[in-house]
Amino acid sequence: MKTTEQYGRKADLALTMWVKLARASTTFGRLTGKDIEQHGLTQPQFGVLEMLGHLGPLTIGDIGRRMLVTGGCVTVILDNLEKEGQVERLRSSQDRRVIKVQLTPKGESTFKTIFRKHAERVAELSSVLSEEEQIQLSILLKKLGLALKDKQ
Repeated sequence: MKTTEQYGRKADLALTMWVKLARASTTFGRLTGKDIEQHGLTQPQFGVLEMLGHLGPLTIGDIGRRMLVTGGCVTVILDNLEKEGQVERLRSSQDRRVIKVQLTPKGESTFKTIFRKHAERVAELSSVLSEEEQIQLSILLKKLGLALKDKQ
């Protein structure tokens, strides 16, 4: 942090934290993104496969909320994954307005193959922090994220 206060101590501290958080996130995202792209997927496509692989079938709305993107963005991502045979859309039998998305067998295979490698890469990149530091950072980021969610 700079030794001179330009905006007041609280603001300077918050700005310094925000810059470091943004830079670390961008760098982490770029490094993991390169690995994901080697498998012919974009980061949003990988995000959908990861979500469905861990949580099972989800509605388009649920996917959008979890990814923090609009329904239009989700539709484009799903269209491309569907063209590649990775996901399929299923209309609900109880409510035809509801469309669930699930992995196809090809999508399951892709998820299982890629996610293990992704998890290992994330662990490798995170290893600059001790396990205790990773736990502390996770707790702090969750606290920050939850508090900011209420401000939206």
